[in-house]
Amino acid sequence: MLIMDNKNLSHILCSVDNGILNIRLNRPKNKNAITISMYKDLIKILHESIHNSTIYVVTLTGNGSFFSSGNDFKSSLTRQNQGDFDIKSIINVFKEFIEMLIRYPKLLIAIVNGPAIGIAVTMLPLFDIVYAADSAYFETPFTRLGLSAEGCSTYTFPNIFGKSKASEMLYLGYKMSALEAKHYGFINEVYKDQNLDEVWTYLKKLTKLSLELTDGIRTFY
Repeated sequence: MLIMDNKNLSHILCSVDNGILNIRLNRPKNKNAITISMYKDLIKILHESIHNSTIYVVTLTGNGSFFSSGNDFKSSLTRQNQGDFDIKSIINVFKEFIEMLIRYPKLLIAIVNGPAIGIAVTMLPLFDIVYAADSAYFETPFTRLGLSAEGCSTYTFPNIFGKSKASEMLYLGYKMSALEAKHYGFINEVYKDQNLDEVWTYLKKLTKLSLELTDGIRTFY
């Protein structure tokens, strides 16, 4: 089982406590940039957790000072040149990951422990709850990098921020603070960096019964 055996994972750590599966991106030296191998592991972990009756809530966070700096395109292109992946395969992995977030039947919580860039921002509206440290900021520099907007953001961002602010973020690379993100309803709550552990304390206090009820409500909804 991938969830229980971190040896099989590529720069991802998993732990299960009181019905909560914590997934932690673990490339702090690379600001937790996400590689194709990491995407594939994330997909497998989420798929496995769906069928694990002891898991009711899934959290995603980052190790170190960054939540994630987004896609690791350099790694992806290197592996493409080595013949490990072709462009179509890479796109299909991205698509499968986003579809997994959209269709995931259990409660998904993002704990943004630091800056989030690119896909690390645009995937957040696909989570049910998002908590952030006050050091976090949210930036989508797609135009500057010559990329198209990712993660359904051309649909989700206007619904959250309104057309003007969404355009400013997606096309002009506007950097949004955690407090401003909360103002727009993009995230649920902001914690001081040193108090972010309060989220874990709160989640761990949830009883198995309440988690089961949450799972049932989420499935019904």
